[in-house]
Amino acid sequence: MVHAQLALGLLLICIAGLSVAATPIFTQRGANGAMIFSDAPVVNDDIQRTSYQSLGRPVATSSCVGLNATELATRAKAIDNEIKNAAATYNLDAELLRAIAEVESCYDINAVSRVGAQGVMQLMPATAKELGVTNSFDARQNIDGGAKYFAKMLNRFEQNHQLALAAYNAGPGAVEKHNGIPPYPETRNYVNKVLELYTND
Repeated sequence: MVHAQLALGLLLICIAGLSVAATPIFTQRGANGAMIFSDAPVVNDDIQRTSYQSLGRPVATSSCVGLNATELATRAKAIDNEIKNAAATYNLDAELLRAIAEVESCYDINAVSRVGAQGVMQLMPATAKELGVTNSFDARQNIDGGAKYFAKMLNRFEQNHQLALAAYNAGPGAVEKHNGIPPYPETRNYVNKVLELYTND
């Protein structure tokens, strides 16, 4: 009996330990009625995206860690033709595309974000598929897809760069829901960083 109680006690301790170590899952029902699962909490009906930062996962921004100006310039030069071609194809300013690419991945063609976005322009797999991108780690395809998507967001939000950038980062639905840049610190910081790089070039 004592051994059984001891075993039960150890089992409960193990279960408790697992529950502490496990990543909590939060849910939110989307506008289309589908359930959204997230490891970030929902506050006032919005997923708090910045909580992802505390999970210790590899993020695309790690592509920039330890990178000096010369190395960054070398990466940028390696994809310069792809940037120029995509900008010309979708009637965009190449400098703005460069700013997006730098903030998204520091021009890292192999970058993968904590939520699965891929390549230079950080395309989510589903978005890449919709854009006709078959290999997100191919710089030409990825940059073309990102430019195409950004041009689409510019058209959707009447050429407003701030709203188009917010939509690129958080999704157009979030921009429309909040009638402006969503109140996500991550998205607001993203818009500011891209525009700061763009205007300072």
